[in-house]
Amino acid sequence: MTTDIVPVNEEYFKKRVFELGKIIREGGLVSFPTETVYGLGANALDAEAARKTYAAKGRPSDNPLIVHVADKKEVSRYVKEVTPLEEKLMDAFWPGPLTIVFPKKDIIPKATSGGLDTIAIRCPANEATRALIRAAGVPISGPSANLSTKPSPTTAQDVYHDMKGRIEAIIDDGPCRIGVESTVIGIEKGKIIIYRPGGITLEMLSAFAPTVVDSALAKGNTHPKAPGMKYRHYAPSAPLTVYTGNREEVEKEILSFAGRKDKTYGFFVSREIADKLDRNIPVFVWGSRDSKESFAHNLFSGLLYFNKHPVDQIIGEGTDDKGLGLAIMNRLTKASGYHIVVEKKEKD
Repeated sequence: MTTDIVPVNEEYFKKRVFELGKIIREGGLVSFPTETVYGLGANALDAEAARKTYAAKGRPSDNPLIVHVADKKEVSRYVKEVTPLEEKLMDAFWPGPLTIVFPKKDIIPKATSGGLDTIAIRCPANEATRALIRAAGVPISGPSANLSTKPSPTTAQDVYHDMKGRIEAIIDDGPCRIGVESTVIGIEKGKIIIYRPGGITLEMLSAFAPTVVDSALAKGNTHPKAPGMKYRHYAPSAPLTVYTGNREEVEKEILSFAGRKDKTYGFFVSREIADKLDRNIPVFVWGSRDSKESFAHNLFSGLLYFNKHPVDQIIGEGTDDKGLGLAIMNRLTKASGYHIVVEKKEKD
């Protein structure tokens, strides 16, 4: 199969989007851009298309797929009920990086929902992708367009690396603005439960209703409630250990690896630490310590950097779990296989 890369331009909106919509409608796979990461699009109403998606990713079929719609008014076609709180959240955050879990109608096959009676839906902010959904005439299911367990793609080139020959086309609209996947929530007894943290933060959601992070992440053979909960995700090729906590102690610990000769170390760190490392050492700078937006935007690019610049061990610098930091540390925890070291300030 040849994988076509389609740029977003005037021709895209006049002609190409309708060709790509037809591919989706007839059961093919097209990668699409969003403000979060690139998705792997298929007809959400087609069980066979969902199975093709799982096969292309090498992903277990009990991991639910997010369904993308072009407009809030489409949701009622696919779900049994929308509560007043969900209406308020859609009005506040759509189009945007918020995914809401609803009880689904039978029109959505269980192959798309991962066998569940619920479905996760969002309305992406990217205009090219909303045009694709309208052109297809069907909702589009879309996990991240990477091989399962690998870092999520934030450029069309990242998608091509993993999906060349596996899908029909990739829509290229440049780098994703946010860089981590959408926040996934459910509503339980008037309370907002965050199943997966993302660009819409706990603090933002708390303005609408009491909000908590789901602590019962699915393990073993338990069904995940939402995408991204069950399996190891985002793993770079080399083992990753992340240091977080007291900044002085984190910096001291990370810099201690710079002179070691036992193996080749790569560093995934802030500009403040990178400035103290030798320039011949493999380093990816995710941004300033004071910019979590920059950290999120560069997170997956940084993990993919070390796939292209092989090392034996990656030493990473984390952040706190406030605001966007909750999503960042969630991804780093999974990428490192839970190898998170919390540094505390040494006592005098």
